Amino acid sequence: MKLIKPFIAISSFTFLSKILGFIRDVLIAAIAGAGIIADVFFVAFKLPNFFRRLFAEGAFSAAFIPIFSSILKTKGKAKAMEFGSEVLSLLFFILFVVVIIFELLMPLVVYFLAPGFAQDPEKLNLLIELSRITFPYLFFISLVSLFTGILNSFNKFAAGSAAPILLNLTFIIFILCFEEFFKTKGHMLSWAVFFAGLFQLIFLIFVIYKNDLKIFFIKPKYSSYIKKLFKLIIPGAIGAGVIQINLLIDVILASFLKTGSISYLYYAERINQLPIALIGVALGTALLPTLSKQISKNKKNEALFTQNRAIEFSLFLAIPSTIAIFILAEPIISAFFERGEFNLNDRILSAKALQAFAIGIPAYVLVKILTPIFFARQNTVTPVKIAIFCVFINFFLNIILMYFYQHVGIAIATAIASWVNCLLLLYLLLRNREIVFDKVIKEKFKKLILINIFFGLLIFYSMKYINIFSIYKFLNLSIFVFLSFFIYILLLNFFKIFIFPKFRLFKLK
Repeated sequence: MKLIKPFIAISSFTFLSKILGFIRDVLIAAIAGAGIIADVFFVAFKLPNFFRRLFAEGAFSAAFIPIFSSILKTKGKAKAMEFGSEVLSLLFFILFVVVIIFELLMPLVVYFLAPGFAQDPEKLNLLIELSRITFPYLFFISLVSLFTGILNSFNKFAAGSAAPILLNLTFIIFILCFEEFFKTKGHMLSWAVFFAGLFQLIFLIFVIYKNDLKIFFIKPKYSSYIKKLFKLIIPGAIGAGVIQINLLIDVILASFLKTGSISYLYYAERINQLPIALIGVALGTALLPTLSKQISKNKKNEALFTQNRAIEFSLFLAIPSTIAIFILAEPIISAFFERGEFNLNDRILSAKALQAFAIGIPAYVLVKILTPIFFARQNTVTPVKIAIFCVFINFFLNIILMYFYQHVGIAIATAIASWVNCLLLLYLLLRNREIVFDKVIKEKFKKLILINIFFGLLIFYSMKYINIFSIYKFLNLSIFVFLSFFIYILLLNFFKIFIFPKFRLFKLK
């Protein structure tokens, strides 16, 4: 079995989705900038999007896939699909009730989500209205995560990774074609969220049945498997989603800062999420089913080998991403967003937030790798304890740092909390010998640090030539990034740690 094939499939669709996502954000920045409408919409989108990241990239998949894979291996496809149908019936009912309750209590919910908006009734009322439109997205995307988990368990990773493409396409079409049909730009963007969730669900249902994976509404039994699912999913929601919880806290506190602060953090986070999604989420998604099967078969050495290669590969990409994004923060923000309503001041303030977020990129990525190692062993208690601790650290650092550095202090606090989370997870895995670093990864890590020092100096001193290629900022940035990546690959090959002809990173012996 290989991890590299699903990793490439997931990363390819994720990359396409991110490209479309950036086009979406470029259009949003152009029509809304970093003003009141943008701030309010980003908060309205944050609530269902928070659950999307928690479910699609975290707790639900982490709890569901090991159980489903275990049933599939021991009792066959029919029993596994029966379990999937029970989960579908339960999840549908729970989500329906949750959405109804939240819709009725939305004024209270948004007051908690953005308490700083209470000082401005116009902002608060608009937020209530937009949040009621966007929140059903949670219903659609949670069912999408169930169908994605089933497909992933059968090693069919493409459809689940492709679904977010529909989200971004829906946004782009709404912005380009339907703006005049809505009361405000915020209403138009919110309805785009609603329909994007619906389209993704329809797409996944089609793929499920096309692959002859019959799943129906049935009367669920409160079996031992369902009990285990609920036991794992609740702490797992916090354990796998500590980054998202911290980002939610960021929004709550940023609502007290000046108008535009929420938008600056949003645009910076969007850039910052690219390496996390391409490396961390893609590897973590591919890693969990593989590790679950290896551990269930008691193949400890193979599991350790898989874990080492996943960590090694993630560091190859995460460390230079951190360096490049930190140094090139202003050119990146300028190339993507500086047009229309997004001005020079917005660029400077967003770039500062991006630099702060970038410090935590290796930690964000490693958390996505380390957390599935716990989940594959059906241990969600340990990550949740660490996550709770880190949420408190993030909160207190936010309070202190935002006083001195405004929205940039919030981004710094998030990065520090993510590093604490990463190091504590790693420490416990090493202590329990659930990760044992082999000789290969130790040798390569030393060389990797040396290479990235040289790479950072090269980027820093050559960035003044970034605009020599053409009059188009985005084209200049793209060429510069491509050349930098090419030089980085040459450096890796020169030090003989990443030679493509001999590269068999995820092939298990």
